Amino acid sequence: MVRKALRSRSLRKVRVKVTKGVRIHFKERPAGLPRCSSCKNVLKGIKRNRSYSFRNIPKSQKKVNRPYGGNLCSKCLRLKIKMLARGTK
Repeated sequence: MVRKALRSRSLRKVRVKVTKGVRIHFKERPAGLPRCSSCKNVLKGIKRNRSYSFRNIPKSQKKVNRPYGGNLCSKCLRLKIKMLARGTK
């Protein structure tokens, strides 16, 4: 039985060849890409990170320097600004 911290589905099992055969290592799954909240396209200029390791990176790499920076892509932001200027939703 593995130790309690490794009994989680969030960790993936990786088979590793060692001299005595095959062992299983438990590794963190890769983080998902940050996506736009309206069109679901991948956001450019933002690092791929897990939430708990996200606090260790600088603020400049967490978001793009414009309104709705880490939330909307540039195309959706452009549309939103146009709609706000026209007074429609």
